[in-house]
Amino acid sequence: MAGQNLKLDRIDLKILSELQKAGRITNVELAELVGLSPSPCLTRVKRLEQSGYITGYGAQINLHKLGDFITVFTEVTLQDHRANDFARFETKTKGIDEIIECHLVSGGYDYLLKFVTPSVATYQAIIENMLEGDYGIEKYFSYIVIKSRFVKHHYPLQRLFGEKKT
Repeated sequence: MAGQNLKLDRIDLKILSELQKAGRITNVELAELVGLSPSPCLTRVKRLEQSGYITGYGAQINLHKLGDFITVFTEVTLQDHRANDFARFETKTKGIDEIIECHLVSGGYDYLLKFVTPSVATYQAIIENMLEGDYGIEKYFSYIVIKSRFVKHHYPLQRLFGEKKT
């Protein structure tokens, strides 16, 4: 069943929405929230897992409780724009633990990277290693986050994929 594209209904979307907000919710609580009895709810959750809609469960960590860190968004422009240039950059950046997001974007630059590091000095050392390495970077611009007003850890699934109003 893995890899199949299921047709999701509004209850499936509700299940996904609730699970991304609280992955440790009990099946009984989840069933109540989505308007099902526990057995069919569990069957749907298992089906969503087996079909690859749910890829895992994890804890959301409060980094501020662990200590100081910085978040940096970095715009990167590559020197060359052949398919192998993009592939090389993506492969190499994937191996840097401090890069937690990598987005190929349209517009004035090629990639938007999100770094989380213990300090500006650590970030700068990583960037310098990338510039000296075979990443193909032409230029980059850094934006250090001063304060994150909010960060959402869930997608608006029902707004994105719910029934369209006509």
